[in-house]
Amino acid sequence: MAEAAAAAAADGREKVIAAAQRIIKSLATSTNAAEDMLRILSGFDHRLSAIPDLFPSSAARLDAAEKVILHWDASNSNSVWESSPDDASEYLAAVDEVIHLVGCGGSEDDDDLYRRAEIVLQLAMARLEDEFQHLINRNFATLDAKGLQDSFQRLALSFPSDSGNRITEDSDPSVEGEQHAADPEEGGGNSPSDDHTSNSIPPEVVSDLKHIADRMISAGYEQELCQAYSGARREILNACLSALGVDKLSIDEVQRIKSKAFDDKMKKWILSLKIVVGVLLLEERKLCNQIFAASDELKEECFAEATKVCVIQLLNFGNAIAIGKWSSEKVFRIVGMYEALADVLPDLLALFSGNSKEFIHQEVEGNLGRLGDAVRGMLARFGSTIQRETSRKPSQSGEIHPLTRYVMNHIRLLMNYSSSLDMLLADGEVDGGESSVRDERVTPLSHCMDLLISDLECKLEEKSKLYEDDGDDWVRKRRRQIRQHATSYLRASWTKVLSCLKDDGLGGTGSSRNVSREALKERFKNFNLAFEEICRTQTKWKVPDSQLREELRISISEKVIPAYRSFVGRFHGQLEGGRHVAKYVKYTPEDIENYLSDLFEGCPSQSSHHRRALSL
Repeated sequence: MAEAAAAAAADGREKVIAAAQRIIKSLATSTNAAEDMLRILSGFDHRLSAIPDLFPSSAARLDAAEKVILHWDASNSNSVWESSPDDASEYLAAVDEVIHLVGCGGSEDDDDLYRRAEIVLQLAMARLEDEFQHLINRNFATLDAKGLQDSFQRLALSFPSDSGNRITEDSDPSVEGEQHAADPEEGGGNSPSDDHTSNSIPPEVVSDLKHIADRMISAGYEQELCQAYSGARREILNACLSALGVDKLSIDEVQRIKSKAFDDKMKKWILSLKIVVGVLLLEERKLCNQIFAASDELKEECFAEATKVCVIQLLNFGNAIAIGKWSSEKVFRIVGMYEALADVLPDLLALFSGNSKEFIHQEVEGNLGRLGDAVRGMLARFGSTIQRETSRKPSQSGEIHPLTRYVMNHIRLLMNYSSSLDMLLADGEVDGGESSVRDERVTPLSHCMDLLISDLECKLEEKSKLYEDDGDDWVRKRRRQIRQHATSYLRASWTKVLSCLKDDGLGGTGSSRNVSREALKERFKNFNLAFEEICRTQTKWKVPDSQLREELRISISEKVIPAYRSFVGRFHGQLEGGRHVAKYVKYTPEDIENYLSDLFEGCPSQSSHHRRALSL
């Protein structure tokens, strides 16, 4: 009976203690609330006398947290996060306790405790700042340019276009024959940050950095945290630029770059710009979003402070190039810089926000404006160079004058950048004289080309006076060669078509009524296929000279149309009454003439006749 009573008493005591624990937990919104409740409950019954042992006082909790934090104070050179996961967890728990005690404040009787907690918190924040920087720097791998380029290539290949083809270290848009394509456009695919690039931080380390950042933000140490992050990451991004071959150069140093080194520097700058925006800053944005998830304002500030110096270093090189006096041949490199910067601008601005975004936008637009001024100035100087050419030695044997070859090759390469140059030249002309008045129907680049070619014609007219004869023999010889080439073309392209319009092999005995209907169908079918293939191919061919283009069309028409009209006239009646006559006799002579008028325009035919034929 006594044992049952004792058991009941013990059970009652446990229930009371459990209830007290729940009450205290729900009311423990400050250090005083928990202690007041303990005193009230402790006076009820001796059974609650053990409660203080279950719920340590604020002083006891601070003592325990302080012991852990002081163990890892500045005199301890070991890293908490290099020790063991348990040590890191214990340290963070201690910091959480101190933050809670400081955040709860206290009564006048607890001033000493509060001041002591603040001192411990300062020690903890200093330690966490050091640990934060150490984690970033410890996980910074040695960089090389190839690794960064590989990361960018993966980014380029993730887009649906073939944008990655020209983003190589050896890209040279001024080399003859190189295709000039658009830069990467926005699209789906994996971010380069999804792969482990040379600049990435392992996920487990990002998690550790976030734990530290959360405590520093909670304690109100946002600025110290931002300085720690941006300082460390800024150095890493600078190291990335160095690995890519972009060094910090003064304006004077840029102006002294030799010609061969100039091309190399420009190629590296264009490639580095694409990698910085498409890989490094994109990854930095993701890193900030993860580590500083607890504060939107801080994630923007840290990203801006970490990356602005890197972006400005790239733009400074562009500014130094823009104010230099370079030879006309370098205009292609500078247009390439302009295009690259204009192409990355939308992606670059998408990474920033607020004042930082406005600042970057203004800097890039200023850079683009100066590069545009440089291009226009170089084109103007190129025209002056043509006018000042003073060689007096005539070309032998009627060969193309070196000046002609030089100017026309320059113009041909400029056409590779037609879209960008039209936009640049629309903002300002290359010549301020009367000759620069432009017909609004002519594109700015076409007008510029007209000016350059006019300069060339004037110079060649001047040089023609160096010759003792008028060159008529040379002209006649070249015209004869053109006629020979035209004849060779007709033979090579149209012999197969014309052979389908002959009577040979139709099985007749001199009368059109005796021919084989099946053979006749096959002959019309073969004609249609051969004719359509030539039209489909040669409408895409371009003969720039309008007179030569028209002469070729006339020559073809004189051979093909009469032969087709005669063949159809003789044999069309043999197919009448049969099935699907239109399947074989698809064209009238007028249709043939319309198709031939589309040849050599440099684009697929858009005539209704052409579309009808393709659909049949």
